[in-house]
Amino acid sequence: QVQLVESGGGLVQAGGSLRLSCAASISTFSINDMGWYRQAPGKPRDLVATVTRGGSTNYADSVKGRFTISRDNTKNTVYLQMNSLKPEDTAVYYCYAYFGWNRETYWGQGTQVTVSS
Repeated sequence: QVQLVESGGGLVQAGGSLRLSCAASISTFSINDMGWYRQAPGKPRDLVATVTRGGSTNYADSVKGRFTISRDNTKNTVYLQMNSLKPEDTAVYYCYAYFGWNRETYWGQGTQVTVSS
């Protein structure tokens, strides 16, 4: 069983920054894709950013140029640096890990990000 533990959420004013971290209980060298989804109240869970084992990244259009995802396999951790935050970024952010060999996805418990205007 893989455990993912997120941290770094909180309350910030519009224009501010936060960095989310997601620590995995196993070596991330064994994980194909890692990344972040978010879910605002009454809305579906949407993809924010992903990073492959090789370091390729992908972002939702709404966060391009403001968010940066990175992965440190020596620390078994994936990060999401969020700059120029907007009130519409307010959501619960979930970390995930996808294993290609068995097509299983694991999720963290979520961390709340609230951006005030």
